Amino acid sequence: MNDWASKNGFLLSPQKTVCMHFCRRRGLHPDTEFQLNGSTIPIVEETKFLGIIFDTKLMFRSDVKHLKIKCMQTLNIMKVLSNTSWGADKVSLMRIYRSLVRSKLFYGAPLYGSAAKSILKFLDSVHHQGLCIATGAFRTTPIPSLHVISGEPSLELRRHRLSRPSIKLRAMSFILNIIRL
Repeated sequence: MNDWASKNGFLLSPQKTVCMHFCRRRGLHPDTEFQLNGSTIPIVEETKFLGIIFDTKLMFRSDVKHLKIKCMQTLNIMKVLSNTSWGADKVSLMRIYRSLVRSKLFYGAPLYGSAAKSILKFLDSVHHQGLCIATGAFRTTPIPSLHVISGEPSLELRRHRLSRPSIKLRAMSFILNIIRL
């Protein structure tokens, strides 16, 4: 790898490089030792790459939990902005929701769309709470009614649209090209 990098003009940093073994098999895997410029590359269970937390089993549990925390912080700002006496109107709140929350929910969706449905359900509560805040609906409003009022589809339907084969292939080829570098 050092020869390839030096021949193609790349400089690899051993301090920033990690190794992961992606596999869903149970049990221990004998991990080999990799070295880069004489220093050992650590084998890790989780790492962050382009803002997405990858784990060895590609379950994306840590990424979804981190994403939920980040979106809930943004929803707290939206709660302040939705004050009935001086707050923003529905159109402005929906624009804020789409740009600040929904964009985070769908960044990397073609990748973590393969996660278990029980893990992806964590994000549904964020989506529904954001729509309630933006539309001014009560917390007890039925979910299908909330989607109609806001004009927003469910997260599952939107993920399905984003995960069409052409989009998924483009995303995977983009990541593979980055990894090849």
